[in-house]
Amino acid sequence: MIELWHCTDARSFRPLWALEEMGLPYRLHLLPFPPRLHRPDYLEINPLGTIPLLIDGDVRMTESAAITQYLATHHGPTPLAVGADEPDYALWLDWLHRSEATLTFPLTIVLRYTRLEPEERRLAQAAGDYTQWFLSRLRHLTRALGDREWLCAGRFTMADLCVGFALLFARDLGLDHKFSPEIAAYWERLSTRPGFLAAKAAQGAQASMR
Repeated sequence: MIELWHCTDARSFRPLWALEEMGLPYRLHLLPFPPRLHRPDYLEINPLGTIPLLIDGDVRMTESAAITQYLATHHGPTPLAVGADEPDYALWLDWLHRSEATLTFPLTIVLRYTRLEPEERRLAQAAGDYTQWFLSRLRHLTRALGDREWLCAGRFTMADLCVGFALLFARDLGLDHKFSPEIAAYWERLSTRPGFLAAKAAQGAQASMR
């Protein structure tokens, strides 16, 4: 069975949501954030100390967007994948990787310097600069949604799921008031999907057992 190590609403939400969308059986391990500080024994399983960690037989993966691509292509077929023979294949890959490198990365800096660091080490300028970085990159998402419901291939795919996590992260940081009308409507479509709601319920059930 697939096993996923996860922290509530962290990057590992991407593979959790993907598992629910695909209806794949899995075992969920919920950890406190950041696990390398609060669960040092986790380093024995994942020396990086990061989440997610997904184990599927002999496969071990720690990059959240890559895990969603793996699940879609290895455990398919599924409409969540875009095949190499489809016109939007390159666009699908681009959004998968943009979701992390371009949209999620600046939010991690905002999180660090507004919430994770001790008060004396928090940096308002760094948080503000990286907030603007995120919002400037978000304009491209607004443009992309101007004439479509989903990002590529005319359907919901792992690209939407991965970008959807970045929007969830932004909401958790209180930045959703900056969403354009197009992005706000897109978020509504994403956050009402049964797979998203099931992933939220799964992590909530685990948290209630701790």
